[in-house]
Amino acid sequence: MRRLTKKEEIIMERFWERGPLFVRELRETYPDPKPHFNTLSTQVRTLEAAGFLAHKAYGPTYQYHAAVSREEYQESSLSGLVDKLFNNSYLQVVSAFVKDDKITVEELKELIQEIENQ
Repeated sequence: MRRLTKKEEIIMERFWERGPLFVRELRETYPDPKPHFNTLSTQVRTLEAAGFLAHKAYGPTYQYHAAVSREEYQESSLSGLVDKLFNNSYLQVVSAFVKDDKITVEELKELIQEIENQ
């Protein structure tokens, strides 16, 4: 699964939070100045072509909905980053977090304890 652009991510967040939307409803979720309807429509169709959205037809208009859950996207993105940046080694990821003081050894021990208790 490819990574979303920032604008695509914003659109997908709206679908994940609100559920099915028509493009005009999607447009209303934006603050002023709102993006142009045609611009949003093009972005939504691009997301559909990439498999992130699907639609249901209501006459000549389409109501779009997420075809990929937020969790599926997050897992795929994380796996892609680990593969690309850390040679598919989650151990290297954790090691980098510890080295950069993003997680303490104590927090790591707590995490290990939680996993062992499951």
